[in-house]
Amino acid sequence: MRRTHTPRGQTPVFKEHFNWKRLSAIGAVAWRPWQASTQLLLSVRPGNISTPEGIEFLRNLRRHIPGPVVVLWDGLPWHCSGETKKSTSSHKRTGRRWSASPAYAPELNPLEYLRAALKSKDIANYSPDTIAELDDQLLHAMRRVRCRDIGLSFIKKAGGISKDEYLHLRRDR
Repeated sequence: MRRTHTPRGQTPVFKEHFNWKRLSAIGAVAWRPWQASTQLLLSVRPGNISTPEGIEFLRNLRRHIPGPVVVLWDGLPWHCSGETKKSTSSHKRTGRRWSASPAYAPELNPLEYLRAALKSKDIANYSPDTIAELDDQLLHAMRRVRCRDIGLSFIKKAGGISKDEYLHLRRDR
């Protein structure tokens, strides 16, 4: 919940009409170190993300981002499953590498800054009736973030590049 613009003394009422319990998102911030532009990818699904959904996302990632890639991920259970390891081992010949970020270190994950940007502006106090409505709102929010091209700032905040490198890339645009 975020601060609202209701008259003082009148508590806002938010009605929740949906019957789903959890919505999960899996995403990626794709960036080539010599470019200022980034690609922000997000897939939203009801329920939890499990191994099959994660592997499907990685396959789609390969389609959208060709060439060598370094995937940094946290310690979610599906990242460590045998099925995921088997699937990712087949990617090694394409130049894709996998690296784990430290557990419980969301400040090192650029996607956490994307999530915060979406939740603090576009999704704050939004109470949809269906998952489809929330998905539409998220698509609109992602368009806004992509148009502003702030993915590089997420990488900078996560410590992926220094302030000087960030300013150099932004200046060369």
